[in-house]
Amino acid sequence: MMQKMFSLILASIGMILFFRELIRGHFGEAVVTFLASKFRLEYQDALYIYETIFRENLSMIICIAIIIALVAVFRYSIRWVTSYFNEISAGCDALLDESRELITLSPEMSFLELKLNECKNVLEKRERDARQAEQRKNDLVVYLAHDIRTPLTSVIGYLDLMKEAPDLPVEQRAKYLSITLDKAYRLEQLINEFFEITRFNLQSIPLNRENLHLSYMLQQMVEEFYPILSPAGKTAHVHVPEDLILPGDPDKLARVFNNILKNAAAYSYPDTVIEIRAWQEESQIHITFTNQGPVIPPENLRSIFEKFFRLDSARSTSTGGAGLGLAIAKEIVTAHQGVISASSSEEGTVFSISLPAAE
Repeated sequence: MMQKMFSLILASIGMILFFRELIRGHFGEAVVTFLASKFRLEYQDALYIYETIFRENLSMIICIAIIIALVAVFRYSIRWVTSYFNEISAGCDALLDESRELITLSPEMSFLELKLNECKNVLEKRERDARQAEQRKNDLVVYLAHDIRTPLTSVIGYLDLMKEAPDLPVEQRAKYLSITLDKAYRLEQLINEFFEITRFNLQSIPLNRENLHLSYMLQQMVEEFYPILSPAGKTAHVHVPEDLILPGDPDKLARVFNNILKNAAAYSYPDTVIEIRAWQEESQIHITFTNQGPVIPPENLRSIFEKFFRLDSARSTSTGGAGLGLAIAKEIVTAHQGVISASSSEEGTVFSISLPAAE
């Protein structure tokens, strides 16, 4: 735009200078000849009239020509500016267009074209995220109904059975009561998990930091998992230096390790070993949990830390909770300025955590 305006101004100046020289040259002779022949004047009289009207008022005529040139420049510049505003308006309209075609403007507006296309990409991403969030919310309603209905149906069924048959044998009644109590505990666990993830989402996670002996914590956790691992012949081995100190909230980090170990125990083959390793590398402490089990597809690995995601598509309650354990683990690790990730291959599935080491 500036280049066009500059060219127009130069052209206007050139026309004024040409007009000035024209008045002083052959144009003057033509005017004098015209006056003499048209009005039958003597040559000297016609020359006098010409000099009086044109040459003596040359400055005024040039000023008028300059004003006309400036008006023309202003008019055309306004037209150019208006055309650019129209382009900008069309580009803004294209931001709301559902079409995925890129916005195209004139070469002079290339910088704005780039910005508008960036905005369009951001808006499209936000729209996709909003649709995915809406889908996750709908899934939550379905999953919540499914996960809570299963133990609740059992509780109601066994209580109804005991109500309709008051003369049940004592052993049978005790068995039904035991099953009902287990299902009620399961229902309580699910409700607590939903409250837990909601609490983590609605507020920042408060951390009570202290220096932890990581080896002792993991050894203790493995011992607590013995009743869960031993029936299937599974074991867990801890390979952590005894002097490795991890700064963090002990209760919340224990929740992280517990959730990962629970996941590894649920999805590993019988008679296999879960390897737990930790080491310090410069300012980071790396912790890995490796188990031998089915390979997790790449598309599932991308979603494994999302809320309510379950590896088993049938969502059976025999292998875990409501799909919140790893999501909660990620929330806690992030609150510790750490990173959690997962990888899976024929060699095993590895959950990796990196946390800042003590200064």
